[in-house]
Amino acid sequence: MEPWIKWSLEAATCFPDMFVCTGGVSDIKVERHSIEAERMTKVIVAQMCQNYSAELLKNDRTVRAYRNLYWSLGIDPTKTRPSGEALLRRVLHGNQVPSVSSVVDAYNLASMETIIPLSGFDQDLICPPLEIRFSNENDEFKGIGMDESAKFDEGRTLLVVDGKQVLCIYPYRDADTTKITGKTRNALIIGYGAPGISKAVLISAVEKTLTYIVKVAGGRREKVNIFPSNQL
Repeated sequence: MEPWIKWSLEAATCFPDMFVCTGGVSDIKVERHSIEAERMTKVIVAQMCQNYSAELLKNDRTVRAYRNLYWSLGIDPTKTRPSGEALLRRVLHGNQVPSVSSVVDAYNLASMETIIPLSGFDQDLICPPLEIRFSNENDEFKGIGMDESAKFDEGRTLLVVDGKQVLCIYPYRDADTTKITGKTRNALIIGYGAPGISKAVLISAVEKTLTYIVKVAGGRREKVNIFPSNQL
């Protein structure tokens, strides 16, 4: 049976020991504000501020792993930070966690707590199977917050794509067309790995994310799956 997420030969060759992890929640109710999400935010932010400091964060093993991945992809992680690190740095500098909606806030909290980059998609807007591959010159992408679509150089950018579109620039910017909104009923979460990040760590991050989503939006958890680059 064909895997739900596959790796291209080129991507798997460049990253022979990397994983991605998926999980879903069905029948959710997305709300603009959630008292439970606000409560969770206060608790988790307090824990993070107790356990980390902004000055020493760059020495964290997980932070280093994603920074190394970014450098290997030609991305400067001091300018475009991995999402988990970026969120954690915000609160360590005394800033608030951005609030978008109950479900988006839930997976942002999980990303901050685990320092694992995560995406959340409206599963009904995705055309599986997904593939992790390098860009080609025909790819176009409009990410969340982008005013215009972007194009890519051949083979320069690692992407997550489905049968119709680019879903994500791996692992830091998601497409606007498949984002979670108030109309979303079924959510797909993807946890992005990096060299040195074990499948157990990724699975734990996605499991935590699904737990948080159910707390703020109800629904039913679906199976968590792991997709290694060496599946070829």
